[in-house]
Amino acid sequence: MRLLQFTDTHLYAQPEHSLYGLNTDRTCRQVLAAARQAQRVADLVLLTGDLVHDASPQGYQRLAAHVAQLGSPALALAGNHDEPALMARLWRDGPVSYRPEQALGSWRIVLLNSHVPGRDHGRLGGEQLAAMDEGLAAHSHRYTLVCIHHHPVPVGSAWMDAIGLQDADELWGVLNRHRQVRGVLWGHVHQTYDGEHNGIRLMGTPSTCMQFKPRCTEFELDPLPPGYRWLELGPHGSIETGIVRVRTDETAG
Repeated sequence: MRLLQFTDTHLYAQPEHSLYGLNTDRTCRQVLAAARQAQRVADLVLLTGDLVHDASPQGYQRLAAHVAQLGSPALALAGNHDEPALMARLWRDGPVSYRPEQALGSWRIVLLNSHVPGRDHGRLGGEQLAAMDEGLAAHSHRYTLVCIHHHPVPVGSAWMDAIGLQDADELWGVLNRHRQVRGVLWGHVHQTYDGEHNGIRLMGTPSTCMQFKPRCTEFELDPLPPGYRWLELGPHGSIETGIVRVRTDETAG
C-alpha cells in the first residue's frame, strides 16, 4: 500500500497570506504538484494537522480542492492551529475525510486527535486512549499505523519538546500492549525525524511551508525547503519510507 503524508500546510482564508515570509498556499500547491509528478497514485493521502493556520472554512475548502488533484482518498486529523469541529462538519464527504480510522488491505490506519483548545501542546485524554486500546484489541489481526499531530517522543529541541504530546507515557502504555502496531507518524515538528521505540517505527515529517531548525533551545527557522513523506506498507507489516524535499518558488533561493 502506497501512502503520502503532507503536514503543517498552514493555509489561510486568503490565499495570498504569508507566514514567516512564505506564501503557504503557493508552497502547498507546489509540493502537492511535485508529489503528483514524482509518485504513482497513492492508495491513501494523510494530512496530519496544522492544516489551516486561522481555522477558516475557506482555508479548509481550498486545501480539499488542492488535495483532490492528487486523485487519491485523503484522511485528515487536527493540529493545534486547527478547529476539529469545523473539520468534521466540512469534511464529511469528498476528497478529504475527517474520521478516526481506515482499513487498508492488511493494515488499519488510526488517526488520533491531540488538539487542546487554545494551547500549542497536545493531549489525547483518557477517553480517547481507552477507545484506542479497545480498538487495537478488537483488530489485532491488522497491522496498525498510528497518526497524530503532536510528537510523542522528544525530538531534541527544548522549545518544541515543551509543546509536544503531554500524555505520551500513557499513549506508549497502550501501544506497547499491542504487537500489531508497526508505526507512529506525526507532523508539528516541521522537520524530519526517524527512530524506533520497542520495534515501532517513529516518523516525523517536514512541513509543506517553513521548516524548524533541529536541536535548538529556542525557536529558529531552518532554510531547508519544504517536503512530504511517502510510505510503503507491506502485506506482512513492513514499513518503507522516505522524505522528498521540494524546491518551490518561495524557497528556491
